Amino acid sequence: MDVILKQEVERLGSTHDIVTVKNGYARNFLIPHGYAIIATESARKVVAETLRQQAHKAAKATEDARAIAAKIEGLTLRIGAKAGESGKIFGSVNNIQLAEAFAKEGHDIERKTISILEEPIRDLGSYKAKVKLHKDVIVEIAFEVVAE
Repeated sequence: MDVILKQEVERLGSTHDIVTVKNGYARNFLIPHGYAIIATESARKVVAETLRQQAHKAAKATEDARAIAAKIEGLTLRIGAKAGESGKIFGSVNNIQLAEAFAKEGHDIERKTISILEEPIRDLGSYKAKVKLHKDVIVEIAFEVVAE
C-alpha cells in the first residue's frame, strides 16, 4: 500500500514522502496514529502542490537573505564601550550590542542570528562576527570596540 507521510517516521521516511508499506502496518499503525494518509491521486496532487509552494517560499527566503547579505557585507561596525586606561572594557561586548549597532546603521538583524567568533570580548580592538541570515547565507562582519 502506498502512503504519504504527514511527519517524519524513523527508518521509513520524512514528511511528504510517498512510501510503500505493508497493508497491516499502514492500517494498524501509521494511519491511526496520524503519521500517514493513503496515497490517493488527489492526495498526491495536494502533496505535489504543497512541495511546489514550499520550494517557492524557500527560494524567495534565500533570495531575500542574499540581498541583505550584499548590503551588509562590507560594513564595519563601531561599538562604544566604557573602558579603563589599560584598554580593558567594563563588562563585555555580546550579540545584543551588535544587533543595536546594526539597527543604528538601518539594518534589522535579530541578535540570535549573530555569533561572535572570539568570545568573550573584554578588550578594545577589532573583531569578527558571523551573521546567519539563512541556512545557506552566512556573512562575516568586522567590528571595532572603541572607548566612549
